[in-house]
Amino acid sequence: MKLLCQVYRSPRQQEMYLFVEKARGLVDVPAELLARFGEPQEIMTLLLEPQRKLARADVDEVLASIADKGFYLQMPPTAAELLRRDGYGE
Repeated sequence: MKLLCQVYRSPRQQEMYLFVEKARGLVDVPAELLARFGEPQEIMTLLLEPQRKLARADVDEVLASIADKGFYLQMPPTAAELLRRDGYGE
């Protein structure tokens, strides 16, 4: 499955991203989520396909979530993830 995806970042929470199907935009994202997310800021358009690598998310999980719910919300990394990313705790 291939999907043209629009990625938005949250102005309220650093490293929080919202992935949606570009053709549908934000129509499937619940109003409550958008209220907490803040005014979505477009950052990139990606062609998602199973062999594509994403920095912090599994592409199959992203595709499944968009197909099921109409969006995928990527939360900021936890403290443990940040430590591993920066080379600590290995």
